[in-house]
Amino acid sequence: MADSFRDTLETFENEFPDRDYDIEIICPEFTSVCPKTGQPDFGALTITYTPERKCVELKSLKTYLQHFRNEGIFYENATNRILDDLVAVLQPRRITLLAKFSARGGISTNVTAKYTTIR
Repeated sequence: MADSFRDTLETFENEFPDRDYDIEIICPEFTSVCPKTGQPDFGALTITYTPERKCVELKSLKTYLQHFRNEGIFYENATNRILDDLVAVLQPRRITLLAKFSARGGISTNVTAKYTTIR
C-alpha cells in the first residue's frame, strides 16, 4: 500500500482546543478489495474523535478513503491503517473507528479500533 495515502489528508485548526467535544463522521460508501478473492468489499465507516488542535478536512478525507477502492487489504488491516493515519495527522485526544463491512458469503464483519492519548 502506498505510504502517500496519508499525505492526502488535510487539516484545519480547531478553534476550541480547550473544550472536549466529539466530531462524528459517517462514510457509508467505503470500498476496498479482498486480497484473497479479488472481490470488492463494501463497508460503512463511523469515525468519532475529540480533537486537540486539528480537525480533518472532509473533502481530503473523502479523497483519502477513495485510495482504498482498488487496494487489496483485509478488513482489520484497512480499519487499523485508517485509524493510524488519522492519529498521525490529527493527534486527537481520542478517536474510535467503527468499520461495518457488508455481508459476503453470509458473513458480515464489524471492526472497531480505538486510540486515546494519555494526559
